[in-house]
Amino acid sequence: MNANEWSIQQIAKIVGATSRTLRHYDDIGLLAPSRVGRNGYRYYDETALVRLQRILLLRDLGLGLPQIAEVLEREASEIPALETHLAWLRQEQARLTRQAASVENTIAALRGGERLMAENMFDGFDHTRYKDEVEQRWGAKAYADGDRWWRSMSADEKAAWQKRVSDLGRDWVAAAESGVAPDSVEAQRLAERHVAWLTGIPGTPAAEPGGDVKAYVIGLGDMYVDDPRFGANYATSAGGTAGAAFVRDALRIYAEAHL
Repeated sequence: MNANEWSIQQIAKIVGATSRTLRHYDDIGLLAPSRVGRNGYRYYDETALVRLQRILLLRDLGLGLPQIAEVLEREASEIPALETHLAWLRQEQARLTRQAASVENTIAALRGGERLMAENMFDGFDHTRYKDEVEQRWGAKAYADGDRWWRSMSADEKAAWQKRVSDLGRDWVAAAESGVAPDSVEAQRLAERHVAWLTGIPGTPAAEPGGDVKAYVIGLGDMYVDDPRFGANYATSAGGTAGAAFVRDALRIYAEAHL
């Protein structure tokens, strides 16, 4: 073994995995060792380590192994893919830092019997981090309309809206974990609530007069599965994308029947 490669036992210890997990990655074609020694031991070089890092990053976002394989195949160039992931991680880090500070301030105010400052309670919960993506998908007007709507709301209205979103996500996860089918009455009622929520957000195709609500709802459902940032909102205790897939399927069934 040379200085630029590591044994399977070393890698397992470093990443907090098991040798069995790494062997499974090899068996399904996700991560092959750079070489196998005469003794049958697997060894990994720097290229393999970079690929393993990407696998673990994607897994932490809630992707299943088949989806991770698709991403790695689609984004074969490591540096641009890692740069994109790093930018997203830093963005999320900044947002979570702001959220943590907001929650700490709320706790401190509650413990001290101080008056809560609503305008300070929701830093890090805003939608502006999606500005570029919204404009790219649906145009500058869509973002401007949505941003204007959000800023026009009072702190209490924003809190109520956040609770509505949180309750909807919680109910979706509960339904997915209960084992009901996407076409069940319960799931379709959730889909109806979901569509009502979407059509109430100015700037989205669902809220625009004459907009193709059906295509928008179906496309958004697909995005919940394809984009781990949004799919994480519907992640079940089992992990992976099963929760997001449940939401996607229920929304598609509802859209085909009612939109």
